Amino acid sequence: MARASEGLGDDSALQFNDLTFTYNGAEAPVLERISLEVGAGEFVLLAGRSGSGKTSLLRAGCGLVPHFHGGLIEGEVRVAGRDTREFGPGQLADVVGYVAQDPETQVISTTVAAELDLPLRFRGYSGAERARAIEEVALALNIPHLLDRSVSALSGGELQRVALAVALAPRPPLILLDEPTSQLDPVSGDELIWLLRRLNEEWGVAVVLAEHRIERCLAAADRVVVMDRGRVRMDGSPAEFLRYANRSEPALATPGSRLFNLVGIDTPPVGVRDGRMILRQRGYRPEPGQGGRSPGRAETGNRRSSGPRVTIGRRRDRARDSVLRAKGLWVELDSGEGPVDVLRDVDLEVGPGERIALMGRNGAGKSTLLRTAAGLGEPAQGRLDTPEGIALLTQSPDDYLVRERVGDELSGPSGEAALRAVGLRVDPDADPRDLAGGERQRLALAIALAGRMDGAELPGLVALDEPTRGLDRSLKDGLAELIGLLSGRGAAVIVATHDVEFAAAFADRVLLLGAGELIADAAANEVLSGGWYFATEIARMLDRPGVITVEQGAGVLLGRDPVEAGR
Repeated sequence: MARASEGLGDDSALQFNDLTFTYNGAEAPVLERISLEVGAGEFVLLAGRSGSGKTSLLRAGCGLVPHFHGGLIEGEVRVAGRDTREFGPGQLADVVGYVAQDPETQVISTTVAAELDLPLRFRGYSGAERARAIEEVALALNIPHLLDRSVSALSGGELQRVALAVALAPRPPLILLDEPTSQLDPVSGDELIWLLRRLNEEWGVAVVLAEHRIERCLAAADRVVVMDRGRVRMDGSPAEFLRYANRSEPALATPGSRLFNLVGIDTPPVGVRDGRMILRQRGYRPEPGQGGRSPGRAETGNRRSSGPRVTIGRRRDRARDSVLRAKGLWVELDSGEGPVDVLRDVDLEVGPGERIALMGRNGAGKSTLLRTAAGLGEPAQGRLDTPEGIALLTQSPDDYLVRERVGDELSGPSGEAALRAVGLRVDPDADPRDLAGGERQRLALAIALAGRMDGAELPGLVALDEPTRGLDRSLKDGLAELIGLLSGRGAAVIVATHDVEFAAAFADRVLLLGAGELIADAAANEVLSGGWYFATEIARMLDRPGVITVEQGAGVLLGRDPVEAGR
């Protein structure tokens, strides 16, 4: 049986030679004269704003372009020396693994174990080899408990880990990943990046990783390639990338590098450890252990929860004007394997105008809470009411796209207003499915809000489930502004998200779910500082209570009041 590493050259895992590609029906190329080489054993971070061509480049790197996504191709792509014009995705599968931006489209089997077994069978692995490979990858990605589960019962984050496991199980010498951490909680996301780095260092696996949350993975990368409008604009080390981003493309700069730039430190930090070391050397931050706990913390007692529910700070009574009320809420889901408690004894009040980040581990019940609020599920016990209505955007934007033209998805003044509100400017004749991931996300959000953007029909509650997948920081800033607009008009906004930096940008309150229970309900600057994982990069660098944003961090380092600095 041929092994994955056979046929791989000593020096090159992937080559793009003067590649230009135009999708069928498109007026302009999505990739233009790309010449790029990824060496065997390199870890390359692919950066760029939404719609810059990152996804198309990865598709070309595994043969999906042009064999599945048709169009006009010029130049060549070679994977382990094989020309992708002659070898299709199936023929390249022994040397390259690919994880798409939307993992739900890659899963085809009934159970997780069967999904992992399928590609190994196709490659001729023996029963013992398949069993070992499945066990190893399940342990590496912390999914042994999912092996017997039906894929239809998985959360978005769980599906993402399964898609990753399928790509990694055959141990290909090249892995291409398109936003693999976008639906993973902070712990799982960090563990994935360092698993990839370990595979890269110990086994020589070449990794090309496209990611918008650059601060998560920059320290693991050997090299950063920046895409812009289908071209390579920069190719260099992580430190060179940060200098380029601060100078030429601020939307790509990490929070730490933006902080250093604001306070005049000319050495941008590649990661939290690097930032803490530089600040300590310059006398800016306390030694470890001197950060202290934040004041004002009160814990409730005598709950059935496996952990305490924490309420920090004082908030007004929302009972009289709440737009969401939950009392003793229990929700069960049954995928055919028996009922499972997904939400357990949740008490919650949300008032008009609140901006709330709903956070928690994968499978904690975030999506279930939002779907139940929207009437897509029934409580097994207790109550959940949204007396003034709710608009819900679910995790998969493609669920909202049913027509052949963008202009048909949203027409008339209300549609135009919604498109303007989400900052989407695309050809109305374009097929929605040909849009970049971030563009599809914004189009789906506009559809969910259509008719509610002109001030007359705002719902009491707007709920967004992982809306930042595929969005660069400038688009996330635009989404945060949209949330502020909705809030200013009286709608409460709840966003289920794993993106800590985005939560810090828009939320005034954070709800933290753990195993279906509401374990914390507090001000955002309390929850997102002082921790290891549910904390922003600035909070982890500075270790100052309540300091979570770049502006607040700059205030601390420049001797100003951090609260005033963050306004």
